[in-house]
Amino acid sequence: MAESSPSGYRFGTFKGVFTPSILTILGVVMYLRMGWVLGNLGLTGTIVVVTLASAITFLTALSLAALATNMKVGGGGAYYIISRSLGVETGAAIGLPLFLAQALGISFYIAGFSESLVRVFPALNPTIVGTATLVLLTALVYRSADLALKSQFGIMAAIAVSLVSFFLGGPVEAAAAAETPVRTLSFWPVFAVFFPAVTGIEAGIAMSGDLKNPTRALPLGTMLAVLVSYVVYLAIPIFLDQRGVGQEALLTDPLVMQKTARWGGAVLVGVWAAALSSALGSLLGAPRTLQALARDRVVPELLGRGYGRFNDPRLATVLSFAIGWTGIALGDLNAIAPILSMFFLTSYGVLNLSAGLEELISNPAWRPQFRVPAWLPLTGFVACLGVMLMIAPGATMLAAVTCAGIYSIMKRRSLRARWGDMRLGFMMFIARVILHRMDGRRPDERTWKPNLLVLSGSPSARWYLIELADAIAQSRSFVTVATFIPEENWTTERVDTLTATIRGYLHKRHVPAFIRTLPASDPYAGAATMIRSYGFGPIAPNTVLIGETEHPSSFVAFAELIQLVIRSHRNLVIVRERADAGEEAVPPPRRQARRIDLWWGGKSPHTAFMLAVAILLQRSREWAGAALHFKTIVDAESDRADAEARVVQFLAEARVEATPGVLVRGEERVFDVIRRASADADLVFLGMRPPHDTESAEAYSAYYEGLLHNTESLPATAMVMAGEKVEFQRIFEA
Repeated sequence: MAESSPSGYRFGTFKGVFTPSILTILGVVMYLRMGWVLGNLGLTGTIVVVTLASAITFLTALSLAALATNMKVGGGGAYYIISRSLGVETGAAIGLPLFLAQALGISFYIAGFSESLVRVFPALNPTIVGTATLVLLTALVYRSADLALKSQFGIMAAIAVSLVSFFLGGPVEAAAAAETPVRTLSFWPVFAVFFPAVTGIEAGIAMSGDLKNPTRALPLGTMLAVLVSYVVYLAIPIFLDQRGVGQEALLTDPLVMQKTARWGGAVLVGVWAAALSSALGSLLGAPRTLQALARDRVVPELLGRGYGRFNDPRLATVLSFAIGWTGIALGDLNAIAPILSMFFLTSYGVLNLSAGLEELISNPAWRPQFRVPAWLPLTGFVACLGVMLMIAPGATMLAAVTCAGIYSIMKRRSLRARWGDMRLGFMMFIARVILHRMDGRRPDERTWKPNLLVLSGSPSARWYLIELADAIAQSRSFVTVATFIPEENWTTERVDTLTATIRGYLHKRHVPAFIRTLPASDPYAGAATMIRSYGFGPIAPNTVLIGETEHPSSFVAFAELIQLVIRSHRNLVIVRERADAGEEAVPPPRRQARRIDLWWGGKSPHTAFMLAVAILLQRSREWAGAALHFKTIVDAESDRADAEARVVQFLAEARVEATPGVLVRGEERVFDVIRRASADADLVFLGMRPPHDTESAEAYSAYYEGLLHNTESLPATAMVMAGEKVEFQRIFEA
């Protein structure tokens, strides 16, 4: 994905950032809605609105300054910065709505111009006036951005003269009280109408690709524009209040500033100049945002094509014109303003979040020339989110769903960026915080989950082990697949190749797992190394899952491995596949309704651990709907009733849905009963005897050999042993 190509323009701080920003901020809302805000909320409420809105913008300007001085800012403004910090998917999720907001902002400012013009010349049609104005401004921008920006100096002079005229004005005659009280609005609806007034910093950000020195121009020009506009916005309501303008006039007359000015005509010219300059700023910014999106292939690349010596985005300008013209049909500032507020608050919030997280993580790549403490931009993010919820919770949810939908689409498209972002660093930061919080905490029975170390070797050789581990974990706990390479064949290239092959194999089968490839003189030595050393802090495998060995020459080494697992306080699951099972499944899917048989030897850690694993298995997609049969054996018929009562009571108290079964052994051997009763099961759980503390590996290998012999004709079998320092019985006592 290519970075944005440089433009031919080389604007400075004043011309490229301060001018478009201040002229967009000191726009139609100042002239046509400042009195309306005062009429609704009074002087104190108006000061709070102006201060809160300006504070959010100022915090965003600080965040922007930090972000802009840490990277070479290309075209696209807020989109470019967000995508290079949080990734192209997040950038697109914010950039596309931001482009629509900027394009709709064109109609917002032109609607203000039309409203004021029609007030002076009532015979004019506002829609025709708006359309004609849009055509003229688009033609100016289409010809040259430089020419458009030069025209703003004259506009700035007109606005300055109008403000001087207003502040030199005198009191107005008191109007007669209205017969019917004028209806006023509450704080947040008024705030939603006012907030677009302070979003002019987007106009400066959007010109980032056309600046001579964006790392200096963006922070300096933006913050200066915010501070100057804040002073102006505080002064206007104070002057209006001192001049005794009545509430009815404030609420019903959009041109109340004209009536209080010394030279009313100057204010009228200022209104028109401000509206046109703001529309011009949006016409310059929106196409450049779309051009940056096109260059990153978020939208068709054709839309980002540049024309002429200065690489002007003419096709993007045409599309912006179309959206702006559609918005003119709404025609009402109060209807368009809340929509713009939501989009701008979203982009402001994410800019603040980006800067806050970058400072919090503080990777070596984060070296801004303008640093701010992390709490400031994070406060800006919270403020943006809070204000959005207060203005309109439903619209906030809609904005969140829209951004999430765009993010999801971009994720599925698998766009590949050629730049790094901070997402991995953020995940590492969160992982570090969580690991330190977890460190030293004893495993809790209520929240226990199996973290599985699967000693499978090559996945294709014993796939059933990985399949079973994945079904138990259900993507809610960790699975690590370990394989070993003979030491004499160990090379970095071979490890990388084998790891990539295994990862692709697992990915194709949708199995999320870590992969560890180690050198070892033999598989048992490699397995012992993994059991002793694998893990990070409190995140270490607590359960080892391994296939059986039927080679007598390996029994002693296998017994030593079992002893190591138990002495390391880990749980053990040895899986023995059925004789007719292939490599791809345990068991083969012979029928839709599977059956799991669990043989209960009384209340013990081993039985409780075995039951916990069986319950997790039942909840997996592969074993969903499997029937759990809870079986036990008694010596004589006279013992059956008591045993059945104990089993039923245990299942009821443990809240486990299972079919109880009590079998009488009589003269039969225990394993003969098990083989007969579980012949039709799909998976059998059996408990294993743990090795005694002083028992030798040779002695325990004899027990293992006998266990293999006794389970020889069983279906797929999981032989289970609990070794972790967890009271598994308490899982079923809570």
